[in-house]
Amino acid sequence: MCGAGWPIATCLEKRRSNCGLIMSEISLALWRDIMTHLRQQHTSLCRQWFEQLQPVDMNAGLLTIQTNNAVQQNYLQKRCVRQFTEAAQLATGALVTVEFVDGVAIPSTNKPNVAPNNQVNASNHHIASQPASISNGQKQIDWLEDQLVLSPDYSFDQFVTGPENELAYSAAVAVANHLGSTYNPLFIHGGVGLGKTHLLQAICQTVLSSNPGLPICYLSCGTFVNQFLDSIQLGQMNEFRRHYRQVHLLVIDDIHFLANRERTQEEFFHTFNELKQLNRQIVLSSDSPPSEIPKLAERLVSRFQSGMVATVAKPQFETRVAIVRAKARLRDLELPDDAVSYIATKIDTNARELEGALTTIQGHATIHQKSFDLTLTRQVLGDPTDQDQTRQVTLQQVIDAVTKSYNVRLSDLQSKRRHKSITLPRQVCMWLARRRTRFSLQEIGGYFGGRDHTTVMHAIQTVDQRVKDDTNFAKQVNKLDSLLSNNRSTDDPR
Repeated sequence: MCGAGWPIATCLEKRRSNCGLIMSEISLALWRDIMTHLRQQHTSLCRQWFEQLQPVDMNAGLLTIQTNNAVQQNYLQKRCVRQFTEAAQLATGALVTVEFVDGVAIPSTNKPNVAPNNQVNASNHHIASQPASISNGQKQIDWLEDQLVLSPDYSFDQFVTGPENELAYSAAVAVANHLGSTYNPLFIHGGVGLGKTHLLQAICQTVLSSNPGLPICYLSCGTFVNQFLDSIQLGQMNEFRRHYRQVHLLVIDDIHFLANRERTQEEFFHTFNELKQLNRQIVLSSDSPPSEIPKLAERLVSRFQSGMVATVAKPQFETRVAIVRAKARLRDLELPDDAVSYIATKIDTNARELEGALTTIQGHATIHQKSFDLTLTRQVLGDPTDQDQTRQVTLQQVIDAVTKSYNVRLSDLQSKRRHKSITLPRQVCMWLARRRTRFSLQEIGGYFGGRDHTTVMHAIQTVDQRVKDDTNFAKQVNKLDSLLSNNRSTDDPR
């Protein structure tokens, strides 16, 4: 039903023969139907800032939706078109498509503003001066498509600070406001899901907000490596170097993937030097500090350490409570304090798993039409007072236990080193991860240095066989397994 009390089909018919006022009413009615569908069928997708979106035109089967800024527009266009189109088609009963535009929409063209070739389109945060394709019959390197998509969720306003991340947060804010002159480079390191990517994206968003035309580049280290190799193969190194050496802000996530890649390290070394000489800002993230990245050239280690090196650590209870509340507000969820505290107590690893818990509980609440309260939270996450229910073990807990027991570092486990002192704890990690977590063989192998599932299978078989043959080894591994299953502090089990 539309806002006037008519079925949607009737409203659409009236739209064809009436003017402005009816059009406004129909748009509002359609929008309510679309948003209702999204909340019911795509609960985890919806955000509080969706309320700021405005439908501005419906013409020739194209629904144009206006966003508040370029970051929202690019995020929605890249990640949410399918869900919005599905909702629009159900609301109208027609083959409607959806597009998002930034700022003042132009209904006559239904196209967002496009930057000239010598400028940067902020909605894609890329260098537009380089062609996205090269029409010479060769394989084309799409410089633009491979950049990471900025999420409106990852702003400084949404970042929860605590003693575990205060330095990294303050440094990131300073860098965003004073590119090239404060903490250059900025190197942020820490475990999985602790906020490194959030800070990197917050820097990008702050810079784009104040300087929409500034050339910036935000990508994963894996993309940098792949584009470098493709450029060599296709004879396009001049384009590669122009692409990366004219930016004012270069942000690379997971720079530790440069490990063991000598040619890529050489190229990045020269890119780093040229940007630094021009006072262009460089921001990097890694799972370990520069000195612990295996087989990273000393001259790169030295340069990475020449600016600010800041760590992010596991959040304490108070910080976890604040994270849960912040994530709930972002999803427009009202949570009682006891449910918030329960989630923060139950999930003690990182922000990503806290958000995953919220998504899971929210999904149960929507599907079963229940209130998001402590009772439902206990049902979904499990009750620690129930002795028959084993608490789910996280991959980080497995890693913490093994690295402490064998006195090795995570970077060692993820490296290509084959020495027995590294290979054995890596195999034990894989064995415990498969036994105590829900990760697949492929996911486990990917985390430990990009190894395939057959390597994980071999590791499991090796540990199983050694448990049978070596009594002392069996005791050590079984004690680790017992500590994890009981979710107790992982004291050295040797």
